[in-house]
Amino acid sequence: MYSTVQMPCLGNTIATYYSIGEDFHSALLADLETAQEFIFMEYFIIEEGSMWNPIHEILKRKAQVGISVYVMYDDFGCMVTLPEHYYEQLESEGIHCQPSNKFTPILSHLHNNRDHRKITVIDGRIGYTGGINLADEYINAIVKHGHWKDTAVRLEGEAVRNLTALFLESWNSQSKRWLECSIFMKRSASYKQANGVVIPFGDGPSPIYKENIGKTVYLNMIHSAKYYLYITTPYLICDHEIMNALRIAAQRGVDVRLIVPHIPDKKAIFLMTRSSYRPLIESGVRIYEYTPGFIHAKNFVCDDQFAVCGTINMDYRSLVHHFECGAWMYGKECIADMKEDFLNTLAVSEKVTEEKAKLHLWEQLPAELMKVFTPLL
Repeated sequence: MYSTVQMPCLGNTIATYYSIGEDFHSALLADLETAQEFIFMEYFIIEEGSMWNPIHEILKRKAQVGISVYVMYDDFGCMVTLPEHYYEQLESEGIHCQPSNKFTPILSHLHNNRDHRKITVIDGRIGYTGGINLADEYINAIVKHGHWKDTAVRLEGEAVRNLTALFLESWNSQSKRWLECSIFMKRSASYKQANGVVIPFGDGPSPIYKENIGKTVYLNMIHSAKYYLYITTPYLICDHEIMNALRIAAQRGVDVRLIVPHIPDKKAIFLMTRSSYRPLIESGVRIYEYTPGFIHAKNFVCDDQFAVCGTINMDYRSLVHHFECGAWMYGKECIADMKEDFLNTLAVSEKVTEEKAKLHLWEQLPAELMKVFTPLL
């Protein structure tokens, strides 16, 4: 099995970017129908409704005809979205299911280590990752915080091996039913030629992961940027190292722009995000709020050459505690699509001025106090 810190750089992979959950959902349903051997799905949140139910129906049908179907969901993340022991229902339908981080009423530091990954693998040929969970707000079937903006990337080709390895790593670390990696990690000779390279990568808490991979990927992109760096994130609660890197990039002339939500999903966390505005803006970073609603996308786009689409928020939880994943890309055609989507999103977003970035005293005090307890939020 792959080492947790050695995800190969792979070519011969077609990458397709989805700028909205509805398009991702349609593509995912079509791809699931093509499964002939196995389906892996690992998600932080699953909730019964317009998004999950048609996926569930396909998984049941595929399991009934002998295709191996494996589903993982984070038990803490689904505590209020799924019935208790939902995995038993899936098992009765022939779907192998393993909750991650099973919730217990006993206070434990393990509850901090949530499985925040979003992965689908179909026959080792097709893979998906990105910010989109399997619940109705992600396809705007219901309205929670205005329009829900989220993104994903579809991979077809050699790079799917990394996503397969990440799922197997998760499953075998949680389940007593060991999956033999060699069965699912077979190479195919039918991959199409494609420009550029992709590195799907995983990240997780120490000591399981010896390297802070997600943070390193983000810092490398910030440090490498020469012309522009466009970032979308639902939360902006970074440590000094990332904040300083963003400020230095802007000061050396890089066009650094961030889009964050205008309508928050967590008001206390949004107050902490807003407390980060002023030092960045004073250094030349431009920050925008997505006025139609809530942006949940976690994207980096840099210099028309590099991009990341994944699950990693710019906050302490994602960068330190959670199990995360993403796809780093170089020279892929979809990077132009990601840039175009950012600029289109920018057009419906409101720029945060220095004046607006100022917090009242009654806002500053709780924001600074909450930063002390950031690891627990």
